[in-house]
Amino acid sequence: MENEKYNRIVYNRNVIEFVTVANGYCTFIEQVNDYLPGQALSTARKILPLLYLKALMIPDVEKILEEDTDKFVTELDYNVLLQKWMKKLGENDSYREVFDPGKEYTDESLEASISENLVDIYQDIKNFISLYSLGNEEVMNDALSECLFQLKEYWGQKLVNVLRAIHMLLVSGKDLNEAHDSRTDDRMRKKSDWVDGFFNQFRDEKNQI
Repeated sequence: MENEKYNRIVYNRNVIEFVTVANGYCTFIEQVNDYLPGQALSTARKILPLLYLKALMIPDVEKILEEDTDKFVTELDYNVLLQKWMKKLGENDSYREVFDPGKEYTDESLEASISENLVDIYQDIKNFISLYSLGNEEVMNDALSECLFQLKEYWGQKLVNVLRAIHMLLVSGKDLNEAHDSRTDDRMRKKSDWVDGFFNQFRDEKNQI
């Protein structure tokens, strides 16, 4: 009976859809070099709300194992991706943060990094995906529980903060691809097709409600 309970949770439709978006987000972050700066930010603007929404639709998940969940993203992995994203975004990476949980009662404005926020989110999501893909249902359950806990405590706030910064850049009218070779546009443009497909599918489902 316990196994049936875990099966119902880890293979729940909402969980599967979250896993799909989460896996796509990780691939997107890892393949940053295949995107133009503007395209990377445009793709992030689409996938971040989906990631947040799909996570919120998952039912409550209780941890069942005593051990802490394993971590797969190393410090080297993190720093390599961070450097790639910082190089991709260049001068557009920094923004002024208006809300930080540790300084919500001060007037101090903080310098923040789009790259750092995106890779911070990636770290939690990648750890979850790596554990979920092992196929052990108890581990899958606890990985999901940990990911949802981190959503409330950490990466959820990171997501909504960085989405504001990305939105402002994309509506600013600034040429975000100015320093990049336009001959690579067609190859790079295809990289976000899966995001557009999922985004449009979600929009169609919403319109049917």
